[in-house]
Amino acid sequence: MQNITPKLTLVGAGPGDPELITVKGLKAIQQARVILYDALSNNELLGHAPANCLKRFVGKRAGMHVYAQEEINRMIVKYALTYGSVVRLKGGDSFVFGRGQEEITFAQQFGIETEVIPGVSSAVAVPGFNKIPVTARNISEGFWVITGTTQSGSLSRDLEFAIQANTTLVILMGMSKLAEIAAIFTAQGKGDMPAAIIQNGTLPNQKLGVGTAGELVQIAEKHELRNPAIIVVGEVVRFHEAFQAMQEKLASELKLAV
Repeated sequence: MQNITPKLTLVGAGPGDPELITVKGLKAIQQARVILYDALSNNELLGHAPANCLKRFVGKRAGMHVYAQEEINRMIVKYALTYGSVVRLKGGDSFVFGRGQEEITFAQQFGIETEVIPGVSSAVAVPGFNKIPVTARNISEGFWVITGTTQSGSLSRDLEFAIQANTTLVILMGMSKLAEIAAIFTAQGKGDMPAAIIQNGTLPNQKLGVGTAGELVQIAEKHELRNPAIIVVGEVVRFHEAFQAMQEKLASELKLAV
């Protein structure tokens, strides 16, 4: 009988572009017996798995969870004990709103070895891909990354603190809360902060819209932006050429009006 060594490896698949996975993450996929993958991990990566590798989709699509988190935890244990090497492939980084710690903790209760291979998080990579730095000297000395949708379905209460910090704010999973986010910025007198919404960041079908924090709903409507997308708010958005072009157009229109 084949000797089975149960192991769970969390692999961050990166922000979307399959070439942005780490070398170590790719090697883990190439050696996997089972891969449990999410909707935000690029399916092209599955082509690097062995021919006999069992691949199961356990992500979220069209607002529906295929499996609850508790079911995924049990599947990890079942497959690890049965097949050995299980790769849990997640979009971005497993520890940035990816519930990676929950899965590791559950697996360790059954004596299963665990490993974490960090991924390139969309929170930093997607703005960077679009030449929007999350930090810039004399402009933004830090950045907040928050979720737009908590486990209860509400907007994170950290948003109001993040706005007061006057640094770059990156909001993940916030497209269903655009009106609420815009209202909070406006209520705190920050409705004119530069903002960008980026859909399918780093992929060939990427779409982007820029404007101000108070106009988030209008930005999404104008450019037909929807999930998966990230929201970036802060002075750093001014570095993007689309924002600069918008500002130049507004300045030109004001001159003509005068």
